Amino acid sequence: QVRLVESGGGLVQAGGSLRLSCVASGRIFSMHAPGWYRMAPGKELELVARCTRDGSINYAEFVKGRFTISRDNAKHTVYLQMNNLQPEDTGVYYCHADLVSAYGLEYPSPYWGQGTQVTVYS
Repeated sequence: QVRLVESGGGLVQAGGSLRLSCVASGRIFSMHAPGWYRMAPGKELELVARCTRDGSINYAEFVKGRFTISRDNAKHTVYLQMNNLQPEDTGVYYCHADLVSAYGLEYPSPYWGQGTQVTVYS
């Protein structure tokens, strides 16, 4: 079964760090435009960071200089290094990507992970 699986969330004190991982499992050839989104309590889903198809990276203004997105294509994995976390970063973080099957065909719909909880206390 093809899916995205996140890990690395947890409880951290303000100023601390976490590293989220998202692995594409199943018969996958590659992932395109992987990114991270989050849903904070009482708020809508918002972009945190993403890798675009042309190779650039977009960051939300509220994470610039603190979060870094990276990827390991050989492992079909995308990471989100989060430093200097603040209570307002609390939320469920979701991985998102377009996946290409082992047969070289891109799946028609993007995939979402199940989410990983990040809680930052002051």
